[in-house]
Amino acid sequence: MAGMRLSPEESPEANQHLQLPQQQLQTGREAASDDDRSVAADSWSIKSDYGSTLDDEQRHADAAEALSSAANFRPASDYSSDKDEPDAETSMLGLQSYWDAAYIDELANFREHGHVGEIWFGTDVMDTVISWTKSLCTDVSQGHIPNHVGEPKPQSVEQDEKYLSCWSVLDIGTGNGLLLQELSKQGYTDLTGTDYSEGAIDLARSLADRDGFSNIKFLVDDILETKLDRQFQLVMDKGTLDAIGLHPDGPIKRIMYWDSVSKLLAPGGILVITSCNHTKDELVQEVENFNQRNIAISQEPSAMKDQEKHGNHPPFRYLNHVRTYPTFMFGGSVGSRVATVAFLRS
Repeated sequence: MAGMRLSPEESPEANQHLQLPQQQLQTGREAASDDDRSVAADSWSIKSDYGSTLDDEQRHADAAEALSSAANFRPASDYSSDKDEPDAETSMLGLQSYWDAAYIDELANFREHGHVGEIWFGTDVMDTVISWTKSLCTDVSQGHIPNHVGEPKPQSVEQDEKYLSCWSVLDIGTGNGLLLQELSKQGYTDLTGTDYSEGAIDLARSLADRDGFSNIKFLVDDILETKLDRQFQLVMDKGTLDAIGLHPDGPIKRIMYWDSVSKLLAPGGILVITSCNHTKDELVQEVENFNQRNIAISQEPSAMKDQEKHGNHPPFRYLNHVRTYPTFMFGGSVGSRVATVAFLRS
């Protein structure tokens, strides 16, 4: 499960337009029609850093020229089963069947040519997320709750291993698992990746075995109905919430996402979400809505005992966000094509 996926081989000229994965969704023996792919393309939009979505006329007329590759997901009606066909407000990219077909192709390409598959959001974003998260975890390990995480601070390899080896990490919607490989290089040792697509897990395991990362565990698991029975100190999401938001089953599934993540993240742990569908302010607001919902539920008579036991604290609070992504001006607003935000589990 993933969001926008950009190939590292893309040229600057190719980035002038939105690049969708090349694999086709198979329904029975029939490939997705051109109309279906048009629906997928139309599910993307451009958003400012302050949360406003540009209207369709502006999006189609000015997006490619003004913002180059700064296209983002359109906020959709969330996530559902694959029984319903996607409409104009959603996308094939929210369907598990799409990703199953995509990873069948990517696994075949790996076996035939050794290709690792596409890198979600591109390698530059992945590198930024890794270095920023490493700095954040190091600060928290030292007892600091930073107001701002800028450029990574120089640390010796021994210091990195000391601070990072104690962090248990879960990557939800891991795809080809390359994010976990890069985290392992930084000094994290307790690494688990999950994806609801069996093909993604097969690819991630194959790549990890080839590249010498046998310490990384990969499991088939749906975050909305997770079977995991442990908690993690660091949970990474790079595009999974975006994909959930493109599936047409309604807001209840997004609430399921936050319920699951809140159970998987240990108290004092960190959730790092990277999104091209949501701005930083939108993610913060969504978490605040979830917090308020949980507080309201905890005040119901049936939950009073749990409230007395655990206290009436919001599950998450905003911690920080990446400030170093390239920005652009559009319609008088400043924005970027990607947002990475960290939340602290209470």
